[in-house]
This record gives sequence, structure tokens and C-alpha cells, in this order.
Amino acid sequence: MNLKIEKPLWQVLGIGLLAGMRSASAPAITSYILSHHKSKVFGKSRLGFLQSNTVANGLKYMALAEFIGDKLPTAPDRIKPVVLSARCISGALAGAGILKAAGGNAWVGALIGGTAAVASTFGSFFLRKATVKTSGIIDPIIGALEDALVVGAGVGIARLG
Repeated sequence: MNLKIEKPLWQVLGIGLLAGMRSASAPAITSYILSHHKSKVFGKSRLGFLQSNTVANGLKYMALAEFIGDKLPTAPDRIKPVVLSARCISGALAGAGILKAAGGNAWVGALIGGTAAVASTFGSFFLRKATVKTSGIIDPIIGALEDALVVGAGVGIARLG
């Protein structure tokens, strides 16, 4: 199947936003998209590993593990510097992969994806805390709703291409 990503900027922005909510979701969605839209030119780039079916499957399982780990009481806040950095890198990697595969500049994709991830990290963190406080619903339930949002949005982003 030939690479045909028709709305790469929207995909990069959307995937960056998802990275802020669940860091492993962005590379998993990106790798899923690219493994179904292979390109010989992209495959020879440094980001070419993202179109591997093996990588796509591994990243999918990492994302599932993150969904579980997020509900644990020992999970660190997403706005802690190390965790925030991981989300930024995740969004940047995913954004670079999508834009590069579409024939664009990987650095621009990284900038957009990473910036969106940082903004989404803070927005989703404070929204989740406020929702738990005002609704009285326990945090793991709100986290599961956030997971559902990430999965649904990820499916929508993957279908843009």
C-alpha cells in the first residue's frame, strides 16, 4: 500500500495532543499509520523504523501498559519534569514521523508535535484534577474515560490519512 497521508498537519497536531494525555499512544498511533502506508523513501530515513509491523505491535502493547499504569496510585503526575519531557519527546517523534512520511520537514513535525504534547499535558492534567474534584468520581474512573478519549481520537486521526 502506498503512503497517502492527506492531512498531515492535522494528524501531527492531533497526535501531539494525545501524547500529552498518554505518552505511549502517540508513537503507537503513528507507527500503526505508517505500518499500513509504507514508503520506500521513508523506510530509508532515520524514522523508517516506525513503519515496521513489529515496532507497531510493540508500541501498541506499551500503550496498553500505560493505560493500566496510569490508574495506579504510584503513577507520577504528568507535569513532573521527567514525565513532561517524555511526553514532549513522544509528541515530537510522532509528529516528525508523520510529517516526514508525508514529504514534509521532520523538524517542523517534531516542533508541532512536541509543543502540542506539552500544552495538552498541562491542559489534561488540570482538567482531570478539576473533574475529579467537582464530580466526586474517583480518579481511576476519570482516567479510564481519558483512555477512551485517547483511543477514539487515535482511531479518528488514523483515518484522516
